[in-house]
Amino acid sequence: MRKEKRSMGQKEISRKPDTELTVTESGGLLDFLLLKLSNQSRNNVKSLLTRREILVDGVVVTQYDHPLLAGQKIRISRPTNQVQKQQGVLDIIYEDEDIIVINKPAGLLSISTDNEKELTAYHLLTDYVRLKNPGNRIFVVHRLDRDTSGILMVAKNERIKLALQDNWADLVSQRAYMAVVEGQLEEKSGRIQSWLKETKTRMMYSSGKPGDGQESITNYQVIKENPDYSLLDIHLETGRKNQIRVHMKDMGHNVVGDKKYGAKTNPLKRLGLHAYKLEFRHPFSGKVMCFQTQPPKSFTALFKK
Repeated sequence: MRKEKRSMGQKEISRKPDTELTVTESGGLLDFLLLKLSNQSRNNVKSLLTRREILVDGVVVTQYDHPLLAGQKIRISRPTNQVQKQQGVLDIIYEDEDIIVINKPAGLLSISTDNEKELTAYHLLTDYVRLKNPGNRIFVVHRLDRDTSGILMVAKNERIKLALQDNWADLVSQRAYMAVVEGQLEEKSGRIQSWLKETKTRMMYSSGKPGDGQESITNYQVIKENPDYSLLDIHLETGRKNQIRVHMKDMGHNVVGDKKYGAKTNPLKRLGLHAYKLEFRHPFSGKVMCFQTQPPKSFTALFKK
């Protein structure tokens, strides 16, 4: 297993990631920033103003249309507590020139939604790589549900992103999860196969008719159990949206805390699903890379005598 666990590190935090810019002609502040930060999206640039990270001649400015004059100094300054907030959220377990692998906490979105733009793994990792170079970017390769914790990998360049996405099914040899589900299973191991479909309200459900939806295959093994709950080791043959959650519902043993799909209990105060293992073959070197984390202590604590 290739694993180099580290946090964002004191070295990056102690550096001053400020960017200094000089106005060469009069105009509006937002237009000036969009021109100078052309590698960032309009929403990201606007969020700098919202977060009070833009200073004009040493004074914080939040108005998009603030007038600028030639010769004024613009500073983009990340507050220390903002960087420390990222350090607390991001548990980086591996990084090289191509990829970053994190242990994503439950409750953190992988990417933005209509309701949440900033507190996402994508946004935090983008900020992290730009501490070293404002032009750096990251690229989404796969996702985890907001309430699922565990291993999430992103690409640091478009070449590796396309290679991974275009060949994901062939390159990934193992995707494994720990799940806490309701009740005791009669069959202690098994293989679930169905065809998943999505409703207009974005709920996934199984069809037993071959070809009617996306083929979805989940393998499971009971690791521990008590009268109320079971801890499962789950290996995916396919990676569909909400696949494990739907298959557990189909078995009559919902993932705990999964109110969306009908769970009746929530002993962990979160969704009982953790992506603990990802193994794949590097598309360029051919080297097999394997990343693994321990399940949350709250999962195993449910089964201590």
